[in-house]
Amino acid sequence: MIFTLYGDYIQYYGGEIWIGSLIRLLEEFGHNAQSVRAAMSRMQKQGWVKARKEGNKSYYYLTERGKKRMEDAAKRIYKLKAEEWDGKWRILIYTIPETMRHVRDELRQELIWSGFGSLTHSCWISPNPLEEQVEEMIDRYEIREYVDFFQAQYQGPHENRNLVERCWDLDDINQRYQEFIDHYSKRFVIDRNKIEKQTISDGECFVERTRLVHEYRKFLFIDPGLPHELLPDNWLGEHAAALFRDYYQILAKPASRFFESVFQEGQELNKDRSFNILKHPLMT
Repeated sequence: MIFTLYGDYIQYYGGEIWIGSLIRLLEEFGHNAQSVRAAMSRMQKQGWVKARKEGNKSYYYLTERGKKRMEDAAKRIYKLKAEEWDGKWRILIYTIPETMRHVRDELRQELIWSGFGSLTHSCWISPNPLEEQVEEMIDRYEIREYVDFFQAQYQGPHENRNLVERCWDLDDINQRYQEFIDHYSKRFVIDRNKIEKQTISDGECFVERTRLVHEYRKFLFIDPGLPHELLPDNWLGEHAAALFRDYYQILAKPASRFFESVFQEGQELNKDRSFNILKHPLMT
């Protein structure tokens, strides 16, 4: 949930927030101060955020690694249509020794998050242009001597979609999209009517928008973002993306008003620090 708040709000407001404001925001979801502080401590140890002291006040901001993760996530979350494919597969092969098992395990999770699929135990493929992400992973995990990275075209004897079937369970992903659509299409109609009748508060819109993003961003861990050419005819990803966009946009302004009212309290404690509000890709 904290990642969701950084990705959908905080990074557009200077990337830094007072811990008191963060606690206040997460109280809307039933989290207490102790759990928020513990979570921030874990995120700091993992290298996602850093803390800055201003008197006895703690402000947390994204590290460069955190900023990059948020940028990569935003590109995928707010991308509403699949891109055209250049016909090439990106192939990463590694032979990481058993003494570095923890690195190997972390790398696998990172590859899955980036959209790679496992063709064999240590051979991962993607049709997407992920060269930059691969280079960052190689440097981060210091595994340059253990990996090889290729671009190639598949020459058969099967079709490209056969590779997709071996690496990803698209039927299962499609079912997850159907469940998302079934759940949020109903909530969209209910909340749209409430907003039109002004019977829903800014705080409630903040909770609904944050939960919407929090649920939708989970698809980053299961949907590799394949190009049109490799997707089945009944693919529901774009339908889900359109519903996400429409629902997000009706909640956007009141939710942002609530966030800003809480966020501003922390800024009042730190008047000397200025920041620019960036334009959110779905705030139209």
